[in-house]
Amino acid sequence: MTAIADASKGGFRLGMLIYDTRYRSMTIQIVALIGFLIAVGWIITNTAQNLADLGKQPSFGFLWEPSGYDINQHIIDYNSQSPHIRAAVIGLMNTLLVAVMGCVTATIIGVTVGVLRLSNNWMVSRLMAVYVETFRNIPVLLWIVLFNAVIIESLPQPKDFRGANATASMLLNDSVAITGRGLYVPEPLFAKGLGDLPLFGNAFSISLDLMAFLAVLGAGLLISALIKKRADRVQEATGLRPRTWHYRLAVVVLPAVLVLWSLGFYLGYPALKGFNFQGGTFMRGSLVALWLALSLYTATFIAEIVRAGILAISKGQTEAAAALGLRPRRIMSLVILPQALRVIIPPLISQYLNLTKNSSLAIAVGYMDLTGTLMGITLNQTGRELESVLLGMLIYLAISLSISGVMNWYNNSVKLKER
Repeated sequence: MTAIADASKGGFRLGMLIYDTRYRSMTIQIVALIGFLIAVGWIITNTAQNLADLGKQPSFGFLWEPSGYDINQHIIDYNSQSPHIRAAVIGLMNTLLVAVMGCVTATIIGVTVGVLRLSNNWMVSRLMAVYVETFRNIPVLLWIVLFNAVIIESLPQPKDFRGANATASMLLNDSVAITGRGLYVPEPLFAKGLGDLPLFGNAFSISLDLMAFLAVLGAGLLISALIKKRADRVQEATGLRPRTWHYRLAVVVLPAVLVLWSLGFYLGYPALKGFNFQGGTFMRGSLVALWLALSLYTATFIAEIVRAGILAISKGQTEAAAALGLRPRRIMSLVILPQALRVIIPPLISQYLNLTKNSSLAIAVGYMDLTGTLMGITLNQTGRELESVLLGMLIYLAISLSISGVMNWYNNSVKLKER
C-alpha cells in the first residue's frame, strides 16, 4: 500500500505515456490518429499535384453543362439538353425508387417465408427451404439478367393488344398493361395542382401537391401515435385498454382524402395509341426485373433472419399464450414477432443496405440509376472521374447512413425499457 501511494504521488514523466496503463491507450490512439491524418493528407496532396500536372483542376462546373444523352426511365421531366446535375438527380431518384420498392417487397416476402419455414406442414416448410437455398446461393446479377430476359421474351408486345384478333388484353378493368417493354399502370394526376417548386437553378423540382399530401399524412400519423401512447398510459393505469382504432384510422385517412379531393385527384389510365401505350405511368422491363430480382434475393436472407429471431424466443412464451386460449396466428402476431423484432432489426439493417447498394447492378440491364448516369455516361462525357466518383460515393454514403439512422431509431423504440 505504501509503495502504491508513493508511486501515485510522484510527478508526471514522459515515459508514463508508454509504460503507465493510465496513459498508454490514449497515447496509442493519438499516434494512430496522427498517422491516419498524415496518410490522408499525402493522398490529397498527391492527387491534387497529379491533377495539376494533367491540367485538370478539380471543378464541379460540369454539372451545369448540357448532358447530351437520354434517360429511358425518369420520374420528372428530362431531355438531352438538361444539365448533368438534373441527370444525376434523376439517377438518384431511380436508385431510391428501386431501393424503397425492393425493401418493402423483400420485407413482406421475407417475413412470410421466415414464418412459413417454421410451419408444422412438412410440404410448406420444405418448399420455403428450397426457395431460400435456391435464390440466396446464386449471384443476384444472374437473377437480374434472367428476369430481364424472361420479361422481354415471354411477355406480349404492345402490338398484341391491338385489333379484334388481339392475343393479349389489359388487366383490372383495362387499367394495367403488362408487356415485354414494361408495365403500364394508372398515373396519379391533379386537376387543381399547386405546381412544382424549382431548386438548384431548375435542376430539380419538388411537387407541391406531393409535399402537401405527405405533410398532412405525416401529421395524421403523428396524431395517431399520440392517441396510441395515451391508450397505453390508460391501460397501464387501469388495466383496461380503450378502443381507439377508429380514431387512429380517421385522423390518418380523412385528412389525406380531403387533401386529395381539394387538389382534384384523379387517375390517368394508359391506352394503346399507334404502336405503343400512351398515358399512365410506365415502368420499364429493366426496372421490373431489377425490382423482382433484388426483392426475391434479399427476401431469402430476411427470411433466415426472421426464422432465427423467432427461434430465439423461448417456447414457454408460445405455451403460455396457448394456455390463455390464443390461436396460433394470434400468438405469432401478438407474442412472438414483437419480441423477435429485438433480434431481427439489427441484421435487417444490413440487408436493406445491401439491397440499396446492389441496385447499382442496374447497369447490367440498362436501367439508368445513379451509377449509370453520374458515374457512367456523365463521367465518360466530361472526363471528370474524380468528381463524379466522389459525388457518387458521398450520395451512397448519405443514403446508407439515413437507412441506418431510421432503423436504429426504430430498434431503440422496440427494445426493452428498464424500469
